[in-house]
Amino acid sequence: MIQASPGSASHAGPASPDPPTLGPVIFNPYDYAFHEDPYPTYRRLREEAPVYHNPDLEFWALSRHADVVAAFRDNTRLSSANGVSLDPSAYGPNAHKVMSFLAMDDPRHMRMRRLVSKGFTPRRVADLEERILELTLRYLEPAVGAREFDWISEFAGKLPMDVISELMGVPESDRNEIRRLADLVVHREEGVLDVPVAAMEASLHLVGYYADMLAERRKKETSDLTSALLAAEIDGDRLTDDEIIGFMFLMVVAGNETTTKLLGNALYWGAHNKSEVAQVLRDPARAPQWVEETLRYDTSSQIVARTAVADIELHDATIPAGGKVLLLIGSANRDSDVFDTADDFRIGRDSSQKIASFGGGVHFCLGAHLARLEANIALEQFARRVADYEIDEDRCERVHSTNVRGFAALPVEVTERHA
Repeated sequence: MIQASPGSASHAGPASPDPPTLGPVIFNPYDYAFHEDPYPTYRRLREEAPVYHNPDLEFWALSRHADVVAAFRDNTRLSSANGVSLDPSAYGPNAHKVMSFLAMDDPRHMRMRRLVSKGFTPRRVADLEERILELTLRYLEPAVGAREFDWISEFAGKLPMDVISELMGVPESDRNEIRRLADLVVHREEGVLDVPVAAMEASLHLVGYYADMLAERRKKETSDLTSALLAAEIDGDRLTDDEIIGFMFLMVVAGNETTTKLLGNALYWGAHNKSEVAQVLRDPARAPQWVEETLRYDTSSQIVARTAVADIELHDATIPAGGKVLLLIGSANRDSDVFDTADDFRIGRDSSQKIASFGGGVHFCLGAHLARLEANIALEQFARRVADYEIDEDRCERVHSTNVRGFAALPVEVTERHA
């Protein structure tokens, strides 16, 4: 165990060497330099401090694959009741108001999940496949035709928001504003070690919007998920308005943001590994392999929190009861004890049963299938239309967040495929 104070993490580009091993490893999830390339820090944590303690930011962190996976499954000693965020303002007994069942333990969690699943059914998701393809082509074809475009603003930021919005029944005219608010919710300002004011205000606006939307559905039922959640019932038990609003907030922030970042990360690392992505450009049916390797290599959901219910002894350290514990998903997916050549981006490796990107145990991500479906369709259609592409590295802009990793801007230039 190594104690550390917040400071600047090692900064490195895509092909950076290992950082110098002088002094104790420093891990500060708010550090903008850490956001640029967290993986050298993750490696040092796995090797030198598998149970890391930051007394100034008041958290513990687990970085090895075995420990992260075990923690996801240990919902007895590691509680979700305070939420999944490092941010002090978003952590605590009221976290469920915006994180829904992510911030609940059983039996409360299971009750909520079962009721939500009554509306958010596998069939409802499967029925979206044709519509996802239509939306993909609506945005992708003009973007590719222009040859130079921003992958995030013109495509990856639009598709997941449209899919979630259509699922919930958000009118098309409102979607750009909902996306702007969702972006603000996850953004973290440099030097601010908590939720910024702009993010809090955006959260209030979103909650208000969904409250109004729910009131409309009570007056007039529709065929969307929002009405299905109002009608969901098990043995007379129904969801309250606050519970439905919390789930809708979770969907637009977690479901939309993470899929947008997944699509951005896929294109970015494909451009940095041309021989790998060329396999998919030659055979678009291999797009799901591109998705899976992106989920492993640079997952959009990097860090989630838990709360220790009892003292936990691990690796000669003791995490005290009440301690905030960060599960470093991004680090687990790069653990060389589990993945051969873990720091290589290798499309086609079989890691789908090992990646920690969608969590595990009772809190396994309810939207995992939808995220994969969207990404598979999007990247397959991209590969069917593009023979090659380049990223404008100098104009890329990263998202700055304590738990989501990806791009706010990703300018690309494509070479169209001709029949």
